[in-house]
Amino acid sequence: MTNTTVTSRKPASRGGSFAVLVAAGIFLTRISGFVREKVFAHFLGNSDAAGIYRAAIRIPNVLQNLFGEGVLSASFIPVYARLLADAEEETAGRVAGIVASLLALAMAVLVLLGVILTPWLLIAIAPGYKGEIRALTITVVRIMWPGVGILVLSAWCLGILNSHRKFFLSYVAPVFMNIVMIATLVIFGARSNDRSLVVIAAWGMVVGAFAQFVIQLPAVFRYSAHLRFALDTTLEPVREVIRNFTPVVVGRGVVQLSGYIDNLLATLLGTAAVSALSYAQIVNMLPISLFGMSVAAAELPQMSGLRGTGEEIAAAMRKRLERGLRQIAFFVIPTAVAFVAIGNVIVAALYQGGRFKSDDTMLVWYILIGSTLGLLAVTLGRLYSNAFYALRDTRTPLRFAMIRVALTAALGWIFAIPLRPMLIRALQFAHIPLPAIGGSWISLGAIALTATAGIAGWLEFVLLRRALQKRIGHVPFPAAFQLRLWGAAIAAGIVAVAFETMIGGLLRHLPFPHISAAVLVCGAFGAFYFFVAFALDVPEASATMRRFTGARASRLQ
Repeated sequence: MTNTTVTSRKPASRGGSFAVLVAAGIFLTRISGFVREKVFAHFLGNSDAAGIYRAAIRIPNVLQNLFGEGVLSASFIPVYARLLADAEEETAGRVAGIVASLLALAMAVLVLLGVILTPWLLIAIAPGYKGEIRALTITVVRIMWPGVGILVLSAWCLGILNSHRKFFLSYVAPVFMNIVMIATLVIFGARSNDRSLVVIAAWGMVVGAFAQFVIQLPAVFRYSAHLRFALDTTLEPVREVIRNFTPVVVGRGVVQLSGYIDNLLATLLGTAAVSALSYAQIVNMLPISLFGMSVAAAELPQMSGLRGTGEEIAAAMRKRLERGLRQIAFFVIPTAVAFVAIGNVIVAALYQGGRFKSDDTMLVWYILIGSTLGLLAVTLGRLYSNAFYALRDTRTPLRFAMIRVALTAALGWIFAIPLRPMLIRALQFAHIPLPAIGGSWISLGAIALTATAGIAGWLEFVLLRRALQKRIGHVPFPAAFQLRLWGAAIAAGIVAVAFETMIGGLLRHLPFPHISAAVLVCGAFGAFYFFVAFALDVPEASATMRRFTGARASRLQ
Protein backbone atom coordinates (compact mmCIF):
# COMPACT_ATOMS: atom_id res chain seq x y z
CA MET A 1 0.00 0.00 0.00
CA THR A 2 1.48 3.35 -1.04
CA ASN A 3 1.31 6.68 0.69
CA THR A 4 -0.55 9.54 -0.94
CA THR A 5 1.48 12.50 -2.04
CA VAL A 6 0.82 15.39 0.30
CA THR A 7 2.66 18.14 2.06
CA SER A 8 2.34 17.25 5.69
CA ARG A 9 2.24 20.75 7.10
CA LYS A 10 -0.03 22.62 4.67
CA PRO A 11 -2.27 21.59 1.79
CA ALA A 12 -0.87 21.96 -1.68
CA SER A 13 -3.65 24.27 -2.74
CA ARG A 14 -2.22 27.00 -0.54
CA GLY A 15 0.81 27.40 -2.81
CA GLY A 16 -0.80 30.24 -4.78
CA SER A 17 -1.73 32.11 -1.61
CA PHE A 18 1.79 31.70 -0.26
CA ALA A 19 3.18 33.12 -3.52
CA VAL A 20 0.88 36.12 -3.10
CA LEU A 21 2.25 36.73 0.41
CA VAL A 22 5.82 36.51 -0.88
CA ALA A 23 4.96 38.81 -3.78
CA ALA A 24 3.29 41.30 -1.43
CA GLY A 25 6.38 41.44 0.79
CA ILE A 26 8.71 41.75 -2.19
CA PHE A 27 6.48 44.41 -3.77
CA LEU A 28 6.59 46.59 -0.65
CA THR A 29 10.34 46.05 -0.39
CA ARG A 30 10.88 46.97 -4.03
CA ILE A 31 8.67 50.05 -3.78
CA SER A 32 10.62 51.26 -0.76
CA GLY A 33 13.80 50.38 -2.65
CA PHE A 34 12.73 52.49 -5.60
CA VAL A 35 12.02 55.39 -3.25
CA ARG A 36 15.52 54.90 -1.84
CA GLU A 37 16.98 54.90 -5.36
CA LYS A 38 14.95 57.98 -6.29
CA VAL A 39 16.40 59.83 -3.31
CA PHE A 40 19.88 58.50 -4.12
CA ALA A 41 19.59 59.60 -7.75
CA HIS A 42 18.32 63.02 -6.66
CA PHE A 43 21.38 63.73 -4.53
CA LEU A 44 24.09 61.88 -6.48
CA GLY A 45 22.75 61.31 -10.02
CA ASN A 46 25.33 59.67 -12.31
CA SER A 47 28.26 61.39 -10.59
CA ASP A 48 31.64 59.89 -9.68
CA ALA A 49 30.37 59.49 -6.12
CA ALA A 50 27.41 57.44 -7.38
CA GLY A 51 29.76 55.21 -9.34
CA ILE A 52 31.93 54.78 -6.23
CA TYR A 53 28.94 53.69 -4.15
CA ARG A 54 27.68 51.27 -6.84
CA ALA A 55 31.07 49.64 -7.25
CA ALA A 56 31.66 49.55 -3.50
CA ILE A 57 28.42 47.83 -2.62
CA ARG A 58 29.06 45.11 -5.20
CA ILE A 59 32.17 43.94 -3.36
CA PRO A 60 30.67 43.01 0.05
CA ASN A 61 27.52 41.86 -1.76
CA VAL A 62 29.61 38.93 -2.96
CA LEU A 63 29.57 37.70 0.64
CA GLN A 64 25.83 38.19 0.97
CA ASN A 65 25.12 36.32 -2.26
CA LEU A 66 27.54 33.52 -1.40
CA PHE A 67 26.01 32.86 2.01
CA GLY A 68 22.68 34.66 1.92
CA GLU A 69 19.09 33.96 0.98
CA GLY A 70 19.53 31.87 -2.16
CA VAL A 71 22.19 29.59 -0.66
CA LEU A 72 20.38 29.07 2.63
CA SER A 73 17.13 28.44 0.78
CA ALA A 74 18.77 25.75 -1.33
CA SER A 75 20.74 24.03 1.45
CA PHE A 76 18.87 24.69 4.69
CA ILE A 77 15.14 24.91 3.87
CA PRO A 78 14.82 21.43 2.24
CA VAL A 79 16.36 19.78 5.33
CA TYR A 80 14.57 21.92 7.90
CA ALA A 81 11.21 21.70 6.11
CA ARG A 82 11.50 17.91 5.84
CA LEU A 83 12.11 17.65 9.63
CA LEU A 84 9.03 19.78 10.26
CA ALA A 85 6.99 17.63 7.86
CA ASP A 86 8.10 14.55 9.83
CA ALA A 87 7.04 16.25 13.10
CA GLU A 88 10.65 16.23 14.38
CA GLU A 89 10.42 19.78 15.71
CA GLU A 90 13.00 19.36 18.48
CA THR A 91 15.60 18.11 16.02
CA ALA A 92 14.62 20.90 13.61
CA GLY A 93 15.25 23.46 16.38
CA ARG A 94 18.69 21.98 17.10
CA VAL A 95 19.59 22.03 13.41
CA ALA A 96 18.46 25.64 13.02
CA GLY A 97 20.46 26.76 16.07
CA ILE A 98 23.62 24.97 14.96
CA VAL A 99 23.36 26.41 11.44
CA ALA A 100 22.93 29.91 12.91
CA SER A 101 25.96 29.46 15.16
CA LEU A 102 28.18 28.17 12.36
CA LEU A 103 26.97 30.95 10.08
CA ALA A 104 27.66 33.67 12.67
CA LEU A 105 31.17 32.36 13.25
CA ALA A 106 31.87 32.17 9.50
CA MET A 107 30.55 35.70 8.99
CA ALA A 108 32.71 37.13 11.78
CA VAL A 109 35.85 35.66 10.22
CA LEU A 110 34.98 36.58 6.64
CA VAL A 111 33.93 40.15 7.49
CA LEU A 112 37.22 40.68 9.34
CA LEU A 113 39.19 39.31 6.39
CA GLY A 114 37.12 41.43 4.00
CA VAL A 115 37.92 44.63 5.90
CA ILE A 116 41.64 43.80 5.91
CA LEU A 117 41.85 42.68 2.28
CA THR A 118 39.63 45.38 0.73
CA PRO A 119 42.47 47.22 -1.10
CA TRP A 120 43.56 44.01 -2.83
CA LEU A 121 39.96 43.00 -3.61
CA LEU A 122 39.43 46.37 -5.26
CA ILE A 123 42.34 45.73 -7.62
CA ALA A 124 40.50 42.70 -8.95
CA ILE A 125 36.97 44.11 -8.96
CA ALA A 126 37.37 47.77 -10.00
CA PRO A 127 40.71 48.10 -11.79
CA GLY A 128 39.51 51.23 -13.57
CA TYR A 129 39.32 53.21 -10.30
CA LYS A 130 42.45 55.24 -9.51
CA GLY A 131 43.64 57.91 -7.07
CA GLU A 132 41.08 59.58 -4.84
CA ILE A 133 38.21 57.57 -6.34
CA ARG A 134 39.95 54.31 -5.40
CA ALA A 135 40.78 55.55 -1.86
CA LEU A 136 37.20 56.59 -1.20
CA THR A 137 35.87 53.30 -2.59
CA ILE A 138 38.08 51.40 -0.12
CA THR A 139 36.67 53.42 2.78
CA VAL A 140 33.08 52.84 1.71
CA VAL A 141 33.61 49.09 1.21
CA ARG A 142 35.16 48.68 4.66
CA ILE A 143 32.19 50.37 6.27
CA MET A 144 29.74 48.13 4.40
CA TRP A 145 31.29 44.75 5.27
CA PRO A 146 29.66 44.37 8.75
CA GLY A 147 26.26 45.33 7.36
CA VAL A 148 26.40 42.62 4.74
CA GLY A 149 27.40 40.09 7.41
CA ILE A 150 24.25 41.04 9.31
CA LEU A 151 22.18 40.60 6.14
CA VAL A 152 23.42 37.02 5.86
CA LEU A 153 22.09 36.32 9.36
CA SER A 154 18.83 37.94 8.27
CA ALA A 155 18.68 35.36 5.45
CA TRP A 156 18.83 32.63 8.13
CA CYS A 157 15.72 34.19 9.70
CA LEU A 158 14.04 34.06 6.29
CA GLY A 159 14.82 30.34 6.00
CA ILE A 160 13.22 29.65 9.39
CA LEU A 161 10.09 31.69 8.68
CA ASN A 162 9.61 30.34 5.15
CA SER A 163 9.82 26.75 6.40
CA HIS A 164 7.04 27.55 8.86
CA ARG A 165 5.04 29.07 5.94
CA LYS A 166 5.39 32.60 7.40
CA PHE A 167 6.40 34.32 4.19
CA PHE A 168 5.24 37.92 4.48
CA LEU A 169 7.42 39.15 7.36
CA SER A 170 10.65 37.74 5.97
CA TYR A 171 10.13 39.41 2.59
CA VAL A 172 8.86 42.71 3.95
CA ALA A 173 11.70 43.06 6.50
CA PRO A 174 14.02 44.83 3.98
CA VAL A 175 11.52 47.72 3.99
CA PHE A 176 12.92 48.69 7.39
CA MET A 177 16.43 48.76 5.98
CA ASN A 178 15.27 50.96 3.12
CA ILE A 179 13.53 53.34 5.52
CA VAL A 180 16.76 53.82 7.46
CA MET A 181 18.74 54.42 4.27
CA ILE A 182 16.17 56.88 2.91
CA ALA A 183 16.18 58.80 6.18
CA THR A 184 19.99 58.91 6.11
CA LEU A 185 20.07 60.38 2.60
CA VAL A 186 17.31 62.90 3.28
CA ILE A 187 18.82 64.12 6.55
CA PHE A 188 22.39 64.47 5.31
CA GLY A 189 21.93 64.88 1.52
CA ALA A 190 21.46 68.63 1.42
CA ARG A 191 24.18 69.42 3.93
CA SER A 192 26.97 67.14 2.63
CA ASN A 193 29.11 67.10 -0.49
CA ASP A 194 29.09 64.06 -2.78
CA ARG A 195 32.06 62.29 -1.25
CA SER A 196 30.96 62.79 2.34
CA LEU A 197 27.47 61.61 1.48
CA VAL A 198 28.58 58.22 0.12
CA VAL A 199 30.41 57.54 3.40
CA ILE A 200 27.32 58.50 5.40
CA ALA A 201 25.12 56.38 3.12
CA ALA A 202 27.38 53.40 3.78
CA TRP A 203 26.83 53.77 7.54
CA GLY A 204 23.10 54.07 6.88
CA MET A 205 23.26 50.73 5.07
CA VAL A 206 24.85 49.06 8.15
CA VAL A 207 22.24 50.44 10.54
CA GLY A 208 19.47 49.47 8.12
CA ALA A 209 20.79 45.90 7.86
CA PHE A 210 20.63 45.61 11.66
CA ALA A 211 17.01 46.86 11.61
CA GLN A 212 16.09 44.25 8.96
CA PHE A 213 17.62 41.46 11.08
CA VAL A 214 16.15 42.49 14.43
CA ILE A 215 12.58 42.89 13.14
CA GLN A 216 12.44 39.17 12.29
CA LEU A 217 13.88 37.77 15.52
CA PRO A 218 10.68 37.75 17.66
CA ALA A 219 8.84 35.70 15.02
CA VAL A 220 11.80 33.33 14.63
CA PHE A 221 11.84 32.53 18.36
CA ARG A 222 8.05 32.21 18.42
CA TYR A 223 7.77 29.69 15.59
CA SER A 224 11.00 27.79 16.25
CA ALA A 225 10.33 27.04 19.92
CA HIS A 226 13.04 24.38 20.19
CA LEU A 227 15.86 26.59 18.87
CA ARG A 228 19.20 25.64 20.45
CA PHE A 229 22.45 27.39 19.54
CA ALA A 230 25.65 25.34 19.48
CA LEU A 231 28.76 24.59 17.43
CA ASP A 232 28.19 20.95 16.56
CA THR A 233 28.60 19.16 13.24
CA THR A 234 27.89 15.62 14.44
CA LEU A 235 24.12 15.77 13.86
CA GLU A 236 23.29 14.12 10.52
CA PRO A 237 20.79 16.79 9.30
CA VAL A 238 23.47 19.43 9.98
CA ARG A 239 25.93 17.40 7.92
CA GLU A 240 23.36 17.26 5.12
CA VAL A 241 22.97 21.04 5.22
CA ILE A 242 26.75 21.42 5.00
CA ARG A 243 26.95 18.91 2.13
CA ASN A 244 24.25 20.85 0.27
CA PHE A 245 25.82 24.15 1.22
CA THR A 246 29.17 23.58 -0.47
CA PRO A 247 28.02 23.07 -4.09
CA VAL A 248 25.47 25.88 -3.75
CA VAL A 249 28.16 28.25 -2.48
CA VAL A 250 30.34 27.24 -5.42
CA GLY A 251 27.37 27.81 -7.72
CA ARG A 252 26.79 31.23 -6.20
CA GLY A 253 30.48 31.92 -6.60
CA VAL A 254 30.18 31.12 -10.29
CA VAL A 255 27.21 33.49 -10.58
CA GLN A 256 29.16 36.14 -8.66
CA LEU A 257 31.97 35.68 -11.16
CA SER A 258 29.49 36.77 -13.82
CA GLY A 259 28.59 39.86 -11.80
CA TYR A 260 32.27 40.54 -11.21
CA ILE A 261 33.00 40.39 -14.93
CA ASP A 262 30.08 42.72 -15.71
CA ASN A 263 31.29 45.17 -13.07
CA LEU A 264 34.88 44.94 -14.29
CA LEU A 265 33.85 45.62 -17.88
CA ALA A 266 31.58 48.45 -16.74
CA THR A 267 34.46 50.14 -14.88
CA LEU A 268 36.40 50.09 -18.13
CA LEU A 269 33.47 51.97 -19.69
CA GLY A 270 33.54 54.70 -17.02
CA THR A 271 31.77 55.47 -13.75
CA ALA A 272 28.60 56.47 -15.64
CA ALA A 273 28.34 52.96 -17.08
CA VAL A 274 28.76 51.42 -13.59
CA SER A 275 25.99 53.49 -12.03
CA ALA A 276 23.67 53.27 -15.07
CA LEU A 277 24.06 49.48 -15.14
CA SER A 278 23.18 49.37 -11.46
CA TYR A 279 20.10 51.58 -11.95
CA ALA A 280 18.89 49.32 -14.78
CA GLN A 281 19.53 46.13 -12.81
CA ILE A 282 17.44 47.42 -9.92
CA VAL A 283 14.47 47.88 -12.27
CA ASN A 284 15.12 44.55 -13.98
CA MET A 285 15.22 42.73 -10.64
CA LEU A 286 11.65 43.79 -9.82
CA PRO A 287 9.89 41.23 -12.06
CA ILE A 288 12.54 38.59 -11.28
CA SER A 289 11.91 39.01 -7.56
CA LEU A 290 8.22 39.78 -7.66
CA PHE A 291 7.14 37.04 -10.08
CA GLY A 292 10.03 34.57 -10.25
CA MET A 293 11.29 34.58 -6.68
CA SER A 294 7.81 34.76 -5.13
CA VAL A 295 6.62 31.61 -6.86
CA ALA A 296 9.94 29.78 -6.48
CA ALA A 297 10.30 30.69 -2.80
CA ALA A 298 6.74 29.60 -2.00
CA GLU A 299 7.17 26.32 -3.85
CA LEU A 300 10.52 25.28 -2.34
CA PRO A 301 9.23 24.29 1.13
CA GLN A 302 6.10 22.82 -0.49
CA MET A 303 8.08 20.60 -2.86
CA SER A 304 10.61 19.73 -0.14
CA GLY A 305 7.84 18.37 2.08
CA LEU A 306 6.17 16.13 -0.52
CA ARG A 307 5.55 12.53 0.58
CA GLY A 308 4.71 9.31 -1.27
CA THR A 309 6.29 7.02 -3.84
CA GLY A 310 8.79 8.30 -6.39
CA GLU A 311 6.15 8.53 -9.10
CA GLU A 312 3.66 10.25 -6.80
CA ILE A 313 6.23 12.86 -5.82
CA ALA A 314 7.20 13.39 -9.48
CA ALA A 315 3.55 13.80 -10.48
CA ALA A 316 2.97 16.33 -7.70
CA MET A 317 6.08 18.28 -8.70
CA ARG A 318 5.03 18.36 -12.36
CA LYS A 319 1.68 19.78 -11.33
CA ARG A 320 3.23 22.43 -9.11
CA LEU A 321 5.81 23.37 -11.74
CA GLU A 322 3.24 23.69 -14.51
CA ARG A 323 1.16 26.04 -12.43
CA GLY A 324 4.26 28.01 -11.39
CA LEU A 325 5.51 28.39 -14.96
CA ARG A 326 2.16 29.72 -16.12
CA GLN A 327 1.96 32.15 -13.18
CA ILE A 328 5.43 33.50 -13.87
CA ALA A 329 4.93 33.83 -17.64
CA PHE A 330 1.59 35.62 -17.19
CA PHE A 331 3.37 38.51 -15.47
CA VAL A 332 6.91 38.43 -16.88
CA ILE A 333 6.01 38.45 -20.59
CA PRO A 334 4.07 41.75 -20.35
CA THR A 335 6.83 43.16 -18.13
CA ALA A 336 9.42 42.49 -20.85
CA VAL A 337 7.23 44.21 -23.44
CA ALA A 338 6.61 47.14 -21.08
CA PHE A 339 10.35 47.64 -20.53
CA VAL A 340 10.84 47.93 -24.28
CA ALA A 341 7.76 50.01 -25.09
CA ILE A 342 7.50 52.38 -22.11
CA GLY A 343 10.73 51.76 -20.19
CA ASN A 344 11.67 55.42 -20.60
CA VAL A 345 8.54 56.41 -18.70
CA ILE A 346 9.30 53.93 -15.93
CA VAL A 347 12.95 54.97 -15.56
CA ALA A 348 12.08 58.69 -15.57
CA ALA A 349 9.49 58.20 -12.85
CA LEU A 350 11.91 56.26 -10.67
CA TYR A 351 15.07 58.30 -11.10
CA GLN A 352 14.82 61.51 -13.14
CA GLY A 353 15.18 64.69 -11.16
CA GLY A 354 17.93 66.63 -9.44
CA ARG A 355 21.24 65.51 -10.94
CA PHE A 356 19.68 62.62 -12.85
CA LYS A 357 19.00 64.10 -16.29
CA SER A 358 17.08 62.99 -19.39
CA ASP A 359 20.24 61.58 -21.01
CA ASP A 360 20.75 59.42 -17.91
CA THR A 361 17.18 58.19 -18.26
CA MET A 362 17.78 57.25 -21.90
CA LEU A 363 21.00 55.36 -21.10
CA VAL A 364 19.38 53.36 -18.30
CA TRP A 365 16.39 52.59 -20.54
CA TYR A 366 18.59 51.21 -23.31
CA ILE A 367 20.48 49.02 -20.83
CA LEU A 368 17.12 47.86 -19.47
CA ILE A 369 15.97 46.91 -22.98
CA GLY A 370 19.05 44.72 -23.29
CA SER A 371 18.06 42.86 -20.13
CA THR A 372 14.64 41.94 -21.53
CA LEU A 373 16.26 39.38 -23.86
CA GLY A 374 16.66 36.96 -20.97
CA LEU A 375 14.04 38.18 -18.52
CA LEU A 376 11.63 35.29 -19.01
CA ALA A 377 14.39 32.67 -19.01
CA VAL A 378 15.91 33.94 -15.76
CA THR A 379 12.61 34.03 -13.88
CA LEU A 380 11.52 30.58 -15.07
CA GLY A 381 14.99 29.26 -14.30
CA ARG A 382 14.55 30.20 -10.63
CA LEU A 383 11.66 27.79 -10.35
CA TYR A 384 13.53 24.97 -12.07
CA SER A 385 16.57 25.45 -9.83
CA ASN A 386 14.40 25.27 -6.71
CA ALA A 387 12.87 22.03 -8.01
CA PHE A 388 16.36 20.52 -8.12
CA TYR A 389 17.06 21.81 -4.60
CA ALA A 390 13.85 20.19 -3.36
CA LEU A 391 15.12 16.93 -4.87
CA ARG A 392 18.38 17.38 -2.86
CA ASP A 393 20.29 17.97 -6.09
CA THR A 394 22.46 21.08 -5.81
CA ARG A 395 25.06 20.04 -8.35
CA THR A 396 23.00 20.08 -11.55
CA PRO A 397 22.11 23.80 -11.28
CA LEU A 398 25.80 24.44 -10.51
CA ARG A 399 26.98 22.82 -13.75
CA PHE A 400 24.55 24.81 -15.85
CA ALA A 401 25.36 28.05 -14.03
CA MET A 402 29.03 27.55 -14.91
CA ILE A 403 28.12 27.20 -18.59
CA ARG A 404 25.97 30.34 -18.45
CA VAL A 405 28.67 32.40 -16.77
CA ALA A 406 31.35 31.31 -19.25
CA LEU A 407 29.12 32.29 -22.18
CA THR A 408 28.11 35.58 -20.52
CA ALA A 409 31.74 36.52 -19.94
CA ALA A 410 32.82 35.74 -23.49
CA LEU A 411 29.91 37.46 -25.22
CA GLY A 412 29.93 40.41 -22.81
CA TRP A 413 33.57 41.22 -23.46
CA ILE A 414 33.26 40.79 -27.23
CA PHE A 415 30.25 43.05 -27.66
CA ALA A 416 30.97 45.62 -24.92
CA ILE A 417 34.63 46.24 -25.75
CA PRO A 418 35.93 45.42 -29.26
CA LEU A 419 32.52 45.44 -30.99
CA ARG A 420 31.16 48.48 -29.13
CA PRO A 421 31.80 50.86 -32.06
CA MET A 422 29.76 48.56 -34.29
CA LEU A 423 26.93 48.59 -31.73
CA ILE A 424 26.95 52.38 -31.68
CA ARG A 425 26.99 52.59 -35.49
CA ALA A 426 24.06 50.16 -35.66
CA LEU A 427 22.07 52.35 -33.28
CA GLN A 428 22.91 55.42 -35.34
CA PHE A 429 21.93 53.64 -38.55
CA ALA A 430 18.54 52.87 -36.98
CA HIS A 431 18.19 56.61 -36.14
CA ILE A 432 17.93 55.84 -32.42
CA PRO A 433 18.74 58.91 -30.26
CA LEU A 434 21.97 58.33 -28.34
CA PRO A 435 22.76 59.92 -24.95
CA ALA A 436 26.24 61.41 -24.62
CA ILE A 437 27.14 61.06 -20.95
CA GLY A 438 30.10 63.30 -20.20
CA GLY A 439 30.38 64.05 -23.92
CA SER A 440 31.02 60.41 -24.82
CA TRP A 441 29.09 57.35 -26.04
CA ILE A 442 31.44 54.87 -24.40
CA SER A 443 28.95 54.00 -21.62
CA LEU A 444 26.56 52.60 -24.26
CA GLY A 445 28.71 49.47 -24.21
CA ALA A 446 26.83 48.51 -21.02
CA ILE A 447 23.84 47.62 -23.25
CA ALA A 448 25.81 44.62 -24.50
CA LEU A 449 26.44 43.40 -20.95
CA THR A 450 22.75 42.90 -20.17
CA ALA A 451 21.82 41.67 -23.65
CA THR A 452 24.49 38.96 -23.78
CA ALA A 453 23.63 37.86 -20.23
CA GLY A 454 20.08 37.30 -21.46
CA ILE A 455 21.24 35.09 -24.32
CA ALA A 456 23.26 32.97 -21.89
CA GLY A 457 20.24 32.84 -19.56
CA TRP A 458 18.19 31.11 -22.25
CA LEU A 459 20.84 28.42 -22.66
CA GLU A 460 20.81 27.77 -18.91
CA PHE A 461 17.01 27.57 -18.88
CA VAL A 462 16.94 25.02 -21.71
CA LEU A 463 19.53 22.87 -19.94
CA LEU A 464 17.66 23.02 -16.62
CA ARG A 465 14.37 22.12 -18.28
CA ARG A 466 15.79 19.14 -20.15
CA ALA A 467 17.61 17.78 -17.09
CA LEU A 468 14.56 18.07 -14.85
CA GLN A 469 12.39 16.41 -17.49
CA LYS A 470 14.64 13.36 -17.27
CA ARG A 471 14.10 13.27 -13.50
CA ILE A 472 10.35 13.82 -13.14
CA GLY A 473 8.90 13.71 -16.67
CA HIS A 474 7.59 16.34 -19.06
CA VAL A 475 6.21 19.56 -17.54
CA PRO A 476 3.68 21.15 -19.95
CA PHE A 477 4.29 24.76 -20.98
CA PRO A 478 2.22 25.13 -24.19
CA ALA A 479 3.47 27.39 -26.97
CA ALA A 480 -0.14 28.44 -27.71
CA PHE A 481 -0.47 29.75 -24.16
CA GLN A 482 2.75 31.74 -24.47
CA LEU A 483 1.68 33.19 -27.84
CA ARG A 484 -1.56 34.45 -26.34
CA LEU A 485 0.41 36.21 -23.61
CA TRP A 486 2.82 37.78 -26.11
CA GLY A 487 -0.11 38.90 -28.26
CA ALA A 488 -1.88 40.53 -25.33
CA ALA A 489 1.34 42.19 -24.14
CA ILE A 490 2.30 43.60 -27.54
CA ALA A 491 -1.21 44.96 -28.05
CA ALA A 492 -1.01 46.61 -24.62
CA GLY A 493 2.40 48.06 -25.50
CA ILE A 494 1.06 49.67 -28.65
CA VAL A 495 -1.85 51.18 -26.75
CA ALA A 496 0.46 52.46 -23.99
CA VAL A 497 2.85 54.16 -26.42
CA ALA A 498 -0.06 55.81 -28.23
CA PHE A 499 -1.53 56.93 -24.90
CA GLU A 500 1.84 58.36 -23.80
CA THR A 501 2.11 60.34 -27.03
CA MET A 502 -1.42 61.65 -26.67
CA ILE A 503 -1.13 62.90 -23.08
CA GLY A 504 2.54 63.95 -23.12
CA GLY A 505 1.84 67.66 -23.49
CA LEU A 506 -0.80 67.69 -20.76
CA LEU A 507 1.47 66.12 -18.14
CA ARG A 508 4.08 68.89 -18.26
CA HIS A 509 1.77 71.13 -16.26
CA LEU A 510 1.40 68.68 -13.34
CA PRO A 511 3.55 68.92 -10.15
CA PHE A 512 5.21 65.51 -10.69
CA PRO A 513 5.00 64.95 -14.46
CA HIS A 514 7.25 61.87 -14.64
CA ILE A 515 5.46 60.06 -11.84
CA SER A 516 2.05 61.07 -13.20
CA ALA A 517 3.02 59.80 -16.65
CA ALA A 518 4.17 56.47 -15.23
CA VAL A 519 0.97 55.97 -13.25
CA LEU A 520 -1.28 56.74 -16.22
CA VAL A 521 0.73 55.00 -18.95
CA CYS A 522 1.54 51.89 -16.92
CA GLY A 523 -2.07 51.79 -15.74
CA ALA A 524 -3.27 51.88 -19.35
CA PHE A 525 -0.80 49.14 -20.27
CA GLY A 526 -1.87 46.87 -17.40
CA ALA A 527 -5.59 47.41 -17.89
CA PHE A 528 -5.44 46.69 -21.62
CA TYR A 529 -3.24 43.63 -21.08
CA PHE A 530 -5.75 42.14 -18.65
CA PHE A 531 -8.61 43.03 -20.99
CA VAL A 532 -6.99 41.24 -23.94
CA ALA A 533 -5.96 38.28 -21.74
CA PHE A 534 -9.56 37.87 -20.60
CA ALA A 535 -10.74 38.16 -24.20
CA LEU A 536 -8.26 35.46 -25.27
CA ASP A 537 -9.52 33.24 -22.44
CA VAL A 538 -6.22 33.07 -20.55
CA PRO A 539 -7.10 31.23 -17.29
CA GLU A 540 -4.41 33.03 -15.29
CA ALA A 541 -6.21 36.35 -15.74
CA SER A 542 -9.22 35.29 -13.69
CA ALA A 543 -7.09 33.02 -11.46
CA THR A 544 -4.96 36.01 -10.48
CA MET A 545 -8.01 37.88 -9.26
CA ARG A 546 -9.22 34.85 -7.30
CA ARG A 547 -5.78 34.34 -5.79
CA PHE A 548 -5.54 37.87 -4.46
CA THR A 549 -9.06 37.81 -3.05
CA GLY A 550 -8.41 34.34 -1.61
CA ALA A 551 -5.21 35.52 0.07
CA ARG A 552 -7.07 38.45 1.57
CA ALA A 553 -9.85 36.20 2.84
CA SER A 554 -7.35 33.79 4.43
CA ARG A 555 -5.69 36.65 6.31
CA LEU A 556 -9.06 37.75 7.65
CA GLN A 557 -9.87 34.30 9.02
